[in-house]
Amino acid sequence: MGNWIINNGLTSLILLAWMGMNIFLFVWYYRIYDLGDEFYYTRHLLGSALAWARASAGVLNFNCLLILLPVCRNLLSLLRGSFVCYGRSIRKQLDKNLTFHKLVAYMIALMSAVHTVAHLLNAEWFNNSRQGMYDKLSTALSNLGDANGTAFLNPIREKDMDPQQIPTYFVCTSIAGLTGVVITLALILIITSSMEVIRRSYFEVFWFTHHLFIVFFAGLVFHGAGRIVRSHNTDAHKYTLCKDLSDQWGEIEECPIPQFAGGAPKTWWWVIGPMVLYLCERIVRFIRYTQTVTYRKIVMRPSNVLELQLVKTGFKMEVGQYVFINCPSISQLEWHPFTMTSAPEEDFFSVHIRSGGDWTDKLISLMEQLPEGAQGPKLGVDGPFGTASEDVFDYEVAMLVGAGIGVTPFASVLKSIWYKMKESDPKLRTRKIYFYWLCRETYAFEWFVDLLQLLEREMEERGMGNFLTYKLYLTGWDESLVDYFNIKFDKDTDVITGLKQKTSAGRPVWDKEFEQVCEENPTSVVGTFLCGPEALAKSLEKKCAKFSDVDPHKTKFYFNKENF
Repeated sequence: MGNWIINNGLTSLILLAWMGMNIFLFVWYYRIYDLGDEFYYTRHLLGSALAWARASAGVLNFNCLLILLPVCRNLLSLLRGSFVCYGRSIRKQLDKNLTFHKLVAYMIALMSAVHTVAHLLNAEWFNNSRQGMYDKLSTALSNLGDANGTAFLNPIREKDMDPQQIPTYFVCTSIAGLTGVVITLALILIITSSMEVIRRSYFEVFWFTHHLFIVFFAGLVFHGAGRIVRSHNTDAHKYTLCKDLSDQWGEIEECPIPQFAGGAPKTWWWVIGPMVLYLCERIVRFIRYTQTVTYRKIVMRPSNVLELQLVKTGFKMEVGQYVFINCPSISQLEWHPFTMTSAPEEDFFSVHIRSGGDWTDKLISLMEQLPEGAQGPKLGVDGPFGTASEDVFDYEVAMLVGAGIGVTPFASVLKSIWYKMKESDPKLRTRKIYFYWLCRETYAFEWFVDLLQLLEREMEERGMGNFLTYKLYLTGWDESLVDYFNIKFDKDTDVITGLKQKTSAGRPVWDKEFEQVCEENPTSVVGTFLCGPEALAKSLEKKCAKFSDVDPHKTKFYFNKENF
């Protein structure tokens, strides 16, 4: 249990607080509308559906306040910088922004469904009461006032009485009904287009439909303007005395005609702050988009990997950070995240882009067709943005795990280490790095191996051969290579990479790797960083929990994963 708390304790507390707030708001609003005297007559018409509708609306408001905050990338980067003096566990929560964004979205979807069903039942019961299908009190309440008066409780008025259209007519003509339909349709499109298969294969569909959040929020703000849910003045009209005297309302002094009024819309109180923050976020993104980006170098690496070395005035980065890149020649709308492979000490920033979809294929094709030495197409660059890899140098020991092109953030880390060693940086706290790189094909190692060779030579010359332990794994093992490997095994360098460290076939046995790290670093705090698939993330997170010890004199592992 203690091992699990080290990596997940704070995250679990935050989720419990969020869930606790949802439950509290639901119960709070439910009790108000289920027990409040001012809603007695409304409950008489609608039953428990009133409390369900209003309780879910309260939870919706809270989650709509939260939904935009995790996607304010500049705000998160600012917070990460502000939390630099606090514990790594606090900063680590910012890397779970997209996970939290999805959780909040699921809650919005659930509460929207509850709210919609409850109000559809309410519309039906309003209609039935208007038709005189219930008791004398329900009929009297429904007949109060008219569309222009303030006394009415039932929003379905006599002029609307068309049995073939009610309650559909009411839903489609009232402010609450119309905005509710718009909100629901927008939410359905947003959620369905966010499925992984749509987002990966049809990004523009995802982009367009996700921006229906503007319609969603506009509808949300105006949804309560119709003031459908109404309460009565309990001071002038005592329901305990008058509820059974509906035929004498207004005729006896003790029971005047009850006056009803709808509550003022309050959703905008909840969402105005996040909407302003998000607007500022988009303005910052637009300003960055207009800033000129020039090409320092364009290189086609092996394994169909494109390296872009770019320069932008005022651009400052930290290790492991990422940028969003837009190429108007391909699409005005699509922005794609790429981890930077350059080091902060360099006077440019670079990204390595692997062919992995329509957008990347088109970009690589454009670059391949350029004359030698020519500038590439216009690019928009937004960033840099912080990630978990920024914290590598906060750990005395680091395990870096990259799968395929997922090695990119660690290219930045290893380059920065090389510069720090070259300059004998006294601030370098890290004393040991374990680097694991998993690739499917042999040629996938080629584009990055030159940096490893440089580091290997540099550390040997400085007598720091133990500082970096790196292990390369060929996961797409071809049986035809077995004999060739066996023949060349006694050579001083690896037949694939030319490094002294030999490439291993298959995948790491993570239990053995973690045991080795524990044995070599018995009292250390180890940061485990991954840029790779979700299945590998789950496995490594379990290993971090398994091999961590709450004893302060023993090894602890903190798991960190790149998220875009």
